[in-house]
Amino acid sequence: MIFIDACFRKPTPYTPIWMMRQAGRYLPEYMAVREKAGDFLNLCKNPKLACEVTLQPVDILGVDAAILFSDILVIPLEMGMDLKFIKGKGPIFPEPLKDESQLCALDENAHLKLTYVYDTIKLIREKLANDKALIGFTGSPWTLATYMIEGQGTKVYNIIKKEIYKNPKFIHKLLKIVTQTVKLYLEEQIKSGVNAVQIFDSWAAALEEDKYLEFSWSYIQEICTYIKSKYPHIPIIVFPKSVPAYLDKLDGDFDVLGIDWGTPMEFAKDKIGDKFVLQGNLEPARLYSKEAIDDGVQKIVDVMKNEGHIFNLGHGMIPDLPVENAKYLVKRVQELTKR
Repeated sequence: MIFIDACFRKPTPYTPIWMMRQAGRYLPEYMAVREKAGDFLNLCKNPKLACEVTLQPVDILGVDAAILFSDILVIPLEMGMDLKFIKGKGPIFPEPLKDESQLCALDENAHLKLTYVYDTIKLIREKLANDKALIGFTGSPWTLATYMIEGQGTKVYNIIKKEIYKNPKFIHKLLKIVTQTVKLYLEEQIKSGVNAVQIFDSWAAALEEDKYLEFSWSYIQEICTYIKSKYPHIPIIVFPKSVPAYLDKLDGDFDVLGIDWGTPMEFAKDKIGDKFVLQGNLEPARLYSKEAIDDGVQKIVDVMKNEGHIFNLGHGMIPDLPVENAKYLVKRVQELTKR
């Protein structure tokens, strides 16, 4: 698989490409399946339909890897928290965690209840071409804990950050519980057939450096060490969003570091490109224009020089991006980086 070879810095015929949120609302085919499912959570819990939307970008765009269609919040959902997806607001936990006394109610065997995810993986792997990789994923413990305490997405993180400084014991206890679940969840994904895993640390930028290393990165390192010790053949990708100032502090048993679009690729390569394969980092809005795609792709290719790189966006696909331009991007990358 070209994607797996690239993760391990092996020679490849061209730089592989996939896109975060490549199965999403910009695809009419995805919207048709989502309508059939009734709502987002139903789609996540229906292996047949989740398999269908996972495969769509591979068939339509020609990307080199599929990423499992699911959501990071199925973990707190199966730990026992009520989760709702509300139009215009996104995911909501109506009863967020407020103190340590609530932690005993969390189901620490949540990974056993996520069978619909594992069934989806098995179906995808049956139908996906043998030369295409399947990427499994999870949210980082810090990102998951943020949702569980804030109750929804946030721009200020005041609730969880107040606890970090006033009651760090509570946050560490929650993070340890979530970390254990994430380890076992990724392990089950691997047993079910994924070829690589990615850890999304979406809220990495919420914390100052020492707190980030303590409350997020240390737990990511623990997960990576656990998975690598048991499954050394499985590449691990970590995507800590918007932490360019901390890049040279990031280390661990993983193979690929995702770079967001706000971090210059030259900077990332200089800071950490000798340690890890880099993934990214085209600004998603460039897909509104083929000229902007050409310019952005060329700049990244010139920096990376077809070595130690997986092409991706610097964040997820935007819902109104033209499908034609997404196809163009994939073809352009594969042409420009051909060895």
